[in-house]
Amino acid sequence: MWCMMDGEHPKQAGPSEVRMNHVEVHRDECKGCAVCVASCPHGCLELGQQLNAMGYQYVHFSNASRCSACGLCFSVCPEPGALAVFSDKEAR
Repeated sequence: MWCMMDGEHPKQAGPSEVRMNHVEVHRDECKGCAVCVASCPHGCLELGQQLNAMGYQYVHFSNASRCSACGLCFSVCPEPGALAVFSDKEAR
């Protein structure tokens, strides 16, 4: 249901290399509509103040400890390349 880029999964820093749920925002693809922000049930996305190359404010991923990798943000995003969702379950 959601995108996983190049088979890679972000890792949490540290010797244990614990993998965690994560949303990657490709800032130059984001148009700042904030539909993903409104749809996130855990409040893991927020609209930032910085502008991307197209002049739009773009979304930032925050609060990784609460992300369930449900993929809802990816599903509602009108820009196909703007978000990628990674689940810790995919990494095992």
